[in-house]
Amino acid sequence: MIQIRKAAERGHFDHGWLDTYHTFSFGDYHDPAHMSFRSLRVMNEDRVAPGQGFGMHSHRDMEIVTYVLSGALEHRDSMGNGEILRPGEFQRMSAGTGIMHSEFNPADSEPVHLYQIWLLPERKSMTPSYEQKVFPASGREGRWQWVASRNGRDGSLTLHQDAGILLTTLGTGEQTRYPLAPGRRAWLQVLRGSAEVNGQALEVSDGAALSDETEIVVKSTADSEFMLFDLA
Repeated sequence: MIQIRKAAERGHFDHGWLDTYHTFSFGDYHDPAHMSFRSLRVMNEDRVAPGQGFGMHSHRDMEIVTYVLSGALEHRDSMGNGEILRPGEFQRMSAGTGIMHSEFNPADSEPVHLYQIWLLPERKSMTPSYEQKVFPASGREGRWQWVASRNGRDGSLTLHQDAGILLTTLGTGEQTRYPLAPGRRAWLQVLRGSAEVNGQALEVSDGAALSDETEIVVKSTADSEFMLFDLA
C-alpha cells in the first residue's frame, strides 16, 4: 500500500525570513491525520533568508537530522559544537536529556534550502551527542547510499532508533529498487525532480508512505534526488 503526501497539502508558513513546509504536525500546524509515520515525527522543508536563522533554543528526547540542499547552515550548540553544514553533508544531533542549539544562514545573499527531520529515539534520557559527515555524491548516483542507520553501517551516521536513511540520485528514465524486509515500512521523499514510485507519480517535495510492500521501485521521470526512510 502506498499513500501519497502531496507537497501542496503540507502545512505552510511564510514568515519572511523563513519559508517552511511541514509534512507532519509541527508548531502552529496541527493535522490529526498527519501526526507522524512510525518513528518519523517531523519532516520540515525550510528556506532561510540570508543573515537569518533560529536563535538558541532547546530540545530533548529526539533524533534530529539535517540535510542541506543548497546554501549553508551554521550550527552551534551547548556541547561546544560549531560547524557549517553544506550540500552533501548530513548532521545528526541526539537531544537526549536536553540540548540547546542555534541554526543560522551566514550568507550575504544566498538563501539556504534544507530538510530537518526528527525521529523518536528508542529510549528517553540518553546522553546528548552530535555527528556531521560528508557523503560524496558519487556514492548515490544510480544506487542507494546509507547516510544514517542504527549501527552506523557503511560509514553512516548513527541513529538511536531502528531506522535507516538513504539517498539516491537518478537521471531521467533511470530506475532503482530497494527491497523492504517483512514488517518494515518506508517513507520516500522527493528532494528534486519527479518519479514513479511503485507505479504512483510523485513530483518534487511529494512524499509517500509505503506499507506491506516487498520492494520499492523508483523510476525517475526527470533528473532527481530522493531520500528514503527504512522504518521498523
